[in-house]
Amino acid sequence: MIGWRGRGDSILDRGGRLTVDNVNVSPKALQPMTRNRNRRSSPPSDGSRKPPRAAGAVTRREAAAPAPPPARPPGLERADERREAKVSRIYGFHSVAAALKAPRRELIRLYATSAAAERLSADIAARGLETRIMSLEEISARAPREAVHQGLLLEARPLAPIDVAELPANGLVLVLDQITDPHNVGAILRTAAAFAVDALVTTERHSPEFAGALAKSASGGLEHVPICSVTNLARALAEMGDMGYWRIGLDSDAPVRLSDETLSRPLALVLGAEGRGLRRLTRERCDRLGRLDLPGPIKSLNVSNACAIALALVCERLPVED
Repeated sequence: MIGWRGRGDSILDRGGRLTVDNVNVSPKALQPMTRNRNRRSSPPSDGSRKPPRAAGAVTRREAAAPAPPPARPPGLERADERREAKVSRIYGFHSVAAALKAPRRELIRLYATSAAAERLSADIAARGLETRIMSLEEISARAPREAVHQGLLLEARPLAPIDVAELPANGLVLVLDQITDPHNVGAILRTAAAFAVDALVTTERHSPEFAGALAKSASGGLEHVPICSVTNLARALAEMGDMGYWRIGLDSDAPVRLSDETLSRPLALVLGAEGRGLRRLTRERCDRLGRLDLPGPIKSLNVSNACAIALALVCERLPVED
């Protein structure tokens, strides 16, 4: 062999044999090995292959596993699950204070700072309400994001809605046509409570939850104005017409001013969503359309502001209820 070799060196001799660290290696052993992916392993020749499992047979592992609980029929829930799902969260001092004083509101528990609980101690004691004292940070973790809770978070049951047939025979009612913003609806409820409105009619769909931000904006008004929730607003307005209600839709393009309308009880004031206004079927179910006569260059207002002005005009001309 020719050449110098150190450790780890290889050299090929005249016979074509490869030597690595004084060990003769066959050149075929250095060729890369390839796997035949299409080759399948042959079955055992001694007949030891396991026979296929019969249909319906249970393995030892399956037999040892615990049986799953019986399936609950669709729509059938435990009573505690149904009740826990129906929880309204009310926060803010005025909203919580009004809920504590409302006899028709079913209360669950109150989360409060020590200072806030002290301010409402008499009402809490009168209701015998479970109260958990927490820090502001702990209450914020339970409250909706960015909620201004003022150290008070109340868990309660939603108020039961009333039916159209339960509207007072000589009442003043607000009707909301798919107004979805909770702050607007809350402000409308606050104004409605201030003007002694008898009820608020709204749709089940395309309306906000009557809790949380809405209750905070209502500042206690939610506890004083009954809510009538309907599936079909046009049908509900027709029923109200049969009950004798005079239905006036508020429309910035109406030909007649609201202040010029002949008003009498029972009266329903119908408000539409901002931008879209009253829907076609809602307009058709109104007896008249009226506008607010605004002297400035802007002729349209936020719906809650328009509601306040309209109620002020209406209540000046309606007979006072005893």
